[in-house]
Amino acid sequence: MKYTFEKAEKSTVKVEIKLSAKEWEEAINAAYEKTKGRYSLPGFRKGKVPKHLLEATYGVGVFYEDAINNSFPKYYGEVLDKEPSIEPVANPDVDIKKIDAKGLTLEVIIPVKPDVKLGAYKGIKFNKKEYNVTDEDVEEDIKRLQERNSRMVDVEGRAVENGDTVIIDYSGSVDGVKFDGGTAEKQTLVIGSNTFIPGFEEQIIGMNKGDEKDIKVKFPDDYHAENLKGKDSVFAIKLHEIKKKELPEVTDEFIKDAVGAESLEAYKKEVREKLEKQNSDRAERELEDEMIKKITETSEVEIPDAMIDQQVDHMVQEMEYRMSYQGLKLEDYLKYIGKTMEDYRKEYYPQAQENVKSQLVIQKIIEEEKIEATDADVEERVAEMAKAQDKPVPDVKKNMQARQLDYIKNEIIIKKFFETLKSGNVIE
Repeated sequence: MKYTFEKAEKSTVKVEIKLSAKEWEEAINAAYEKTKGRYSLPGFRKGKVPKHLLEATYGVGVFYEDAINNSFPKYYGEVLDKEPSIEPVANPDVDIKKIDAKGLTLEVIIPVKPDVKLGAYKGIKFNKKEYNVTDEDVEEDIKRLQERNSRMVDVEGRAVENGDTVIIDYSGSVDGVKFDGGTAEKQTLVIGSNTFIPGFEEQIIGMNKGDEKDIKVKFPDDYHAENLKGKDSVFAIKLHEIKKKELPEVTDEFIKDAVGAESLEAYKKEVREKLEKQNSDRAERELEDEMIKKITETSEVEIPDAMIDQQVDHMVQEMEYRMSYQGLKLEDYLKYIGKTMEDYRKEYYPQAQENVKSQLVIQKIIEEEKIEATDADVEERVAEMAKAQDKPVPDVKKNMQARQLDYIKNEIIIKKFFETLKSGNVIE
């Protein structure tokens, strides 16, 4: 095999691979041996037809495609082994430039890791936000604790009020004809939740247990069901039950039972410390995001399309996973919003491009600053994990897989990366 290579546009390398007549013949013979079981001709058992007869019957190029597919990985790998400066970041595009009995010439376009021209990343002034914890923040946390420990109680002796939970039967009709999905029995509805179409819940306010009533509502013009958009409708309502949420009184005893704290004051202190930690972490994350954004904006990099496409693939896949947890399919969602997959992917493109550029800039700074995770760093992190799990360090290390070690090393490197940025810039 002979090859040449040169840099091409948009962070790609163009490689020309030439196979001699002998190498190409060997690739064709290997393809014949691998695929001959597919063929049969009169007078020959399946898999026993001589190669020259198959070529005469189906054409001289009958084995060309398989020969290329089978041999290309070998020769492509040899090129990469001999040229470590070529760092592929995605699968190559392969084009056949010449093919006949005398040999094969392929043009291979390889997307490679692009060069990054860093902007300034030291001596820059950054403002770090401060988020203070107020007494109101602490009280909100306690209110949420009350909500989690609330219970529903029956309401007697009064009509429905906003905020109540009601149990109703309803049956909807348009022009006197009931429609699909418009009827239910013993349906739970929180008044004021705006779960139903506008005007529905408000008309239940004032009803008493056992009351029956017809309410009139108009479906919104943008309602999802075509046959109901903008239509006037009537719902026959029967009210079975009225319930309201009862919150527990906040006492030392309640706090002990709910969260195990010694007293209300002790819990308030815990909450404040927790919120302060959350605010501190939030401020750090926002500062780090702002630093990366500013440094990335002043850096220059020519990103191959394949890298951006891979990032879009990842983002779309993440969305598919999130939807699947809700029992939804992305293809159904796209039909609902009237978009093609191609349109949907285009929406991700700008963010994907920004993400890839940020990653490349981070990697470049890590290289420039020679940031690494030493054995001592890894040992220290593993010891922290062992302590948190209340296990001996050897036990934790014994069960650790290679990908977990890689994750730990990357975690250490990124931590050191941000420490380097923060120490090299002005933070106010």
